[in-house]
Amino acid sequence: MAIPPDFPTARPNTGVLRSFAAFRSISALMLREMSTSYGGKPGGYAWAILEPLGAILILAFGFSLLIRTPPMGNSFVLFYATGFLPFSLYMSLSNVVARSLNFSRPLLAYPSVSWIDALLARLILNALTNVLVCYLIFTGILLFTDTRTVVEIMPIVTAFSLAILLSMAIGTLNCVIGGLFPTWDMLWSIATRPLFLVSGVFFTFDSMPSTLQDYLWWNPLVHIIGLTRQGFYPMYHGQYISVAYVLLLSMIILFFGLLLMRRYHRVILTK
Repeated sequence: MAIPPDFPTARPNTGVLRSFAAFRSISALMLREMSTSYGGKPGGYAWAILEPLGAILILAFGFSLLIRTPPMGNSFVLFYATGFLPFSLYMSLSNVVARSLNFSRPLLAYPSVSWIDALLARLILNALTNVLVCYLIFTGILLFTDTRTVVEIMPIVTAFSLAILLSMAIGTLNCVIGGLFPTWDMLWSIATRPLFLVSGVFFTFDSMPSTLQDYLWWNPLVHIIGLTRQGFYPMYHGQYISVAYVLLLSMIILFFGLLLMRRYHRVILTK
């Protein structure tokens, strides 16, 4: 018996199937990275905690020999942790996202794995890892040192969310440019080395001369680190902090990064 043309027939929900396939691809890529990035190292995930903790302790000890009190509060360890950890989060995430296509190149040959899966897998796994590391280090500092501080969670959550968004934006754009021009990674590494000195890890924005403030303000990491410190130092207001600026800048860079990635990802994978 023929079915009338207007008779409704059951059709597979392709949107749900695509979403499920993307979820499986991202999960598989995350498991692969967990085994290759940390499973193959002696100590595994312990190094993810020990490396930033060691850097913070060295900074705190070194500056405690030069100055009697930290720029804010009474704990050198806490002050440099509030600067180093969000900076380290941004640098780590932006670098791993920038290498997403090269890292997952063998798996991207499968039709079910797309370039956005590779980006999201590395971003999600490393963001969760870094945020957990930051939480453990901050908790340890607050428990075992006399910081005399009252923590406000919302500025910290906002700062870390902005750091993740900015790192995704910069990493995606660098993934495209680095894939098209192999020398870009080296040039970017050289150009961003001064960031550690001009992002507010060692100082506060308010303590800088006004002539320097006019230039430092355009560095989005200055706003992110200032917002992080606002969450640990209730007396610190940071009038210069602009969440809107960091958000707008990140969204613009991310838009162009995704646009270029969609256009050139096949060219990058064939190189």
